Amino acid sequence: MVFDPFTIIMLAVLAVLIFFMFRNSRKRQAEQREQQSKVVPGAKVMTNFGLYGTILSIDEDENQIQLEAAPGTVLTVHRQTVARVIDPVVAADDAVEADAAAVEGEPEFGERIDAPSNDETPDTKKSDD
Repeated sequence: MVFDPFTIIMLAVLAVLIFFMFRNSRKRQAEQREQQSKVVPGAKVMTNFGLYGTILSIDEDENQIQLEAAPGTVLTVHRQTVARVIDPVVAADDAVEADAAAVEGEPEFGERIDAPSNDETPDTKKSDD
């Protein structure tokens, strides 16, 4: 049985596609497990439909989560509607100070600055000859 080069190339492409499909599937499963480990009471989350809230309680048997969207407003949603866990943002006072220092210092390479116009260049006008 003789295989022509086209058949060999097609089988190789098929094998590569199957390899990447399994690899991406494993990555997604690992990301999902990591996210589910972050879903704990007290975590700030965003749902698939854009609702932000804080998890109050999780019912594992019913796959339900109690979310507090606003003080006193508790919603019950399915566990799979949690799209992502919101990481707390740390205020970077150092970054603000660094930005202020950069503005006051010398301009960086390629940065434009508003410089006062020089009066050394003579005003040239066309003559009406």
